[in-house]
Amino acid sequence: MDIREIQSLIKFVAKSGASEVKLEMEDIKITIKTGSSVPEATIYQTAPMATAPQVVTQAPVAQPSIAPATPAAETPASDDSKYVTIKSPIIGTFYRKASPDKPAFVEVGTDVKAGQTVCIIEAMKLFNEIESEVSGKIVKVLVDDSSPVEFDQPLFLVDPS
Repeated sequence: MDIREIQSLIKFVAKSGASEVKLEMEDIKITIKTGSSVPEATIYQTAPMATAPQVVTQAPVAQPSIAPATPAAETPASDDSKYVTIKSPIIGTFYRKASPDKPAFVEVGTDVKAGQTVCIIEAMKLFNEIESEVSGKIVKVLVDDSSPVEFDQPLFLVDPS
């Protein structure tokens, strides 16, 4: 893992809103903690037995200030209560298409069946197909394409009727 990959991982974690991420591979351990507003990363890399382990500390990356999300208070809560929410089962990057030249899995107004793929979430270079838990019609797409998503973040609203 080179420094560019580590820096992009730090930026991804900062954008995702996760408070702590630990990554352990054969010869490297990375812990990224985001506290107040500045993420920090500590990287431990094991070297050959003849030398002592190296400790590399990444300089903190300034996290852009994010305005607090305002809930949709303008619309009555009863409108959304009849819809079923499809949520993200993992942290990663949300994609509506399998590739840039393919059509989106679903659009607003698309009828979906339980088990049908509605999007892909990339996590650590693995592309995970996210399936609908219910049958119904897609009413709203709640996340922009290529955006980071958190665990349990709402992705779609589905009208099951």
